[in-house]
Amino acid sequence: MNSQRLILVTGASGYVGGRLVRDLVEDKCSVRILVRDAQKVSEQPWASQVEIVEGNANNPSDLRRALNAVHTAFYLLHSINAGKNFDEVESAMAKNFAESAQAESVSQIVYLGGIANDQNRSQHLASRMNTGALLASGKVPVLELRAGIIIGSGSASFEMLRHLTHRLPIMTTPKWVSNLTQPISIRDALYYLRKCATLQNPVSKICDIGGKEVLSYADMMQKFAKLSGLRKRWIIQVPVLTPKLSSLWIGFVTPVPTSLARPLVESLISEVVADPKKSIDSIIAPPPEGFIDVEGAIKLALSRIADREVISRWSDAAYPTAPWQKAQSDPDWAGEMVLRDRRESTTDATATSLWQAVESIGGDNGWYGADLLWFLRGLIDRFFGGVGLRRGRRDPINLRVGDSLDFWRVDEIERGVRLKLYAEMILPGKAWLEFTIIEDQGKRIVRQEASFSPRGLGGQLYWYAVLPFHFFVFPTMLRNLIRKANRTDYANSRV
Repeated sequence: MNSQRLILVTGASGYVGGRLVRDLVEDKCSVRILVRDAQKVSEQPWASQVEIVEGNANNPSDLRRALNAVHTAFYLLHSINAGKNFDEVESAMAKNFAESAQAESVSQIVYLGGIANDQNRSQHLASRMNTGALLASGKVPVLELRAGIIIGSGSASFEMLRHLTHRLPIMTTPKWVSNLTQPISIRDALYYLRKCATLQNPVSKICDIGGKEVLSYADMMQKFAKLSGLRKRWIIQVPVLTPKLSSLWIGFVTPVPTSLARPLVESLISEVVADPKKSIDSIIAPPPEGFIDVEGAIKLALSRIADREVISRWSDAAYPTAPWQKAQSDPDWAGEMVLRDRRESTTDATATSLWQAVESIGGDNGWYGADLLWFLRGLIDRFFGGVGLRRGRRDPINLRVGDSLDFWRVDEIERGVRLKLYAEMILPGKAWLEFTIIEDQGKRIVRQEASFSPRGLGGQLYWYAVLPFHFFVFPTMLRNLIRKANRTDYANSRV
């Protein structure tokens, strides 16, 4: 490996990008990443080993800075959560990237797209193909790798598969569950991507990459059920289930929100099988250890979840909430109104146990009481197109900056002292929830603060409308958090 060859990875805070950066660092590559917020990747294990350029991929000047002196640029950006016109956003972004890469004399662009075999393509797949064409419209050679479903711990496709199979022993499904697909494990997809960084000569080509098996989505569900120790699932096909209805159902049953489920569902309407004529074998040889089959990929993903080794997750990419919300980092001096609900409690519980209780909040661990109210708030958020509560967490115990946490995102962490969450639920304004542990004369003060920056009169009315519920939710949360810490201290004292 030539350590002097500078590699740029875009989308480094996303599911594939985060893992690719880790692998390139392990391969001793010289890596630069482009991210909108450097703080979001600050706790990644590779953060100190890469060059971080903060900027927006829609801004040509930011792209020029990121692409300066780069040999190979990985384009791993998408905007399927950006609304109905996401394809227009993706087109503009790809065009800017191609022009900037050409201006900076980049040698190679590598793009990860999606397999599309027929003319009846979804808007998502059509946009993926158009992105590849626009990237290749300049003079920089583009190697476009097209993949189908990626199976791996934390991928959106895997989360859909896992939760549908676990929660529905009998399910009515649209006819697309019988369509053929050729999934690839995240390990094998990353194998091809990291090999692209070592190409001796620039390549301009479209290549399909797929795993060793071709099967239907229904077959994958049955394999998952078998490996999870579940009985065979009863799958009843119903022709009236449109992609819209299917995505609404998936958004209700699984952690994947409807806005993300719909393009994924639409991509399954067509058969997604690698074309032998677009083989990558002449450029990159297959993995020397062979491809992982579907059962092996599912087993590996489940073991990563069980061992709390999920490196990245589909929800790592920021979820675009209400369009009026500005960046969460806007300071108080910007002139915003900030409404607060602050509560404190003094306890003998140790700082260590208190922090464990704080850091493990949410997901399957719950929100320390008022569960019905939290459930209803998540349901309302889902109804209006938000992420809801079921998005969960990447790790049940540990958090890092940028992690999604139900309908929150970790904004700041000062370990053992402070956790600040930013709301990604649909709101008429911006909201935070913050926990702080303060040492005070041999005791600990736990401060819990909910703050809200409303957007206009509607935002202010929203705050005062939900204020009565604060009297049930927040005191209960603080009280039960401290109780959990005390129980931990008691259990430790008995050991």
